[in-house]
Amino acid sequence: MIVRVALVAAGGAAGAVGRYLLGAWIAARVGPAFPWSTFVINVSGSFLIGIVLGLATEGVLSAEARLFLAVGVLGGYTTFSTFSYETLELLADGTIGAFLLNVLGQLAAGLAAVALGLALSRALGGA
Repeated sequence: MIVRVALVAAGGAAGAVGRYLLGAWIAARVGPAFPWSTFVINVSGSFLIGIVLGLATEGVLSAEARLFLAVGVLGGYTTFSTFSYETLELLADGTIGAFLLNVLGQLAAGLAAVALGLALSRALGGA
């Protein structure tokens, strides 16, 4: 149990740092008008979790690797709570178009990214 907790903690730290660095990099390039950093992180995290869980399901990844990557790294990397806050801020600002783009865009792109990640992991895993 201690090893599993350590795997999740180490992965969570790596994912949180990755999220911070990527988010800052994106924000510096596109500005604050729309939460593109959160959008990109949520979609890429969805894609990556599709790959990780697909590979785990196919037996390519161990239970420990699944814990480290899916629960730890991607748990620390994805930003659903930030998404929720930023979405409510868009609504409060009266930017209905941006609000709808954020909600529907991240939901659709996130679901598509998970499906794509699963398909890719299955193709690479030979299933």
